[in-house]
Amino acid sequence: MDLYAPARPYPEAMLQHVTLEVSPADIEYSVEFWILLGFRQVEPPPALAETFTWMEREGTQIHLERNESPTVPAHGHVAVVVADFGQALADLREHGFDVTPGREHWGAPRAKALAPGGHLVELMAAPPTTRSTENPATRGSVSVRAD
Repeated sequence: MDLYAPARPYPEAMLQHVTLEVSPADIEYSVEFWILLGFRQVEPPPALAETFTWMEREGTQIHLERNESPTVPAHGHVAVVVADFGQALADLREHGFDVTPGREHWGAPRAKALAPGGHLVELMAAPPTTRSTENPATRGSVSVRAD
């Protein structure tokens, strides 16, 4: 028995979670923000529940870490593909979140939203294409697969 084998097989590597430091006063508003982007709140393990609030969508999680002095990177951000781009922007604005249009890349619109606590979130109508011939950002790159 391989003790390091995953509990369930994954077809490809994936980003499972990102942790964002958030002031305790901003946690509830942060939960609302992520719900508007299609995430739902899930229970963290009991040992982490006092410090973290977890949000999840299709296996990817945002861990909101309660921190009295949160660190917010000046240029770092989280990028999220939203199901209905126009509706997501309208919903965020309706709930008082700051949303600004961004540049279009690979034929798909982008926008930026400011999450509670100051974290920048890029909203994407579609992800970049994955074939290097279709995606100028990956030309010349090498794909490695572990089959």
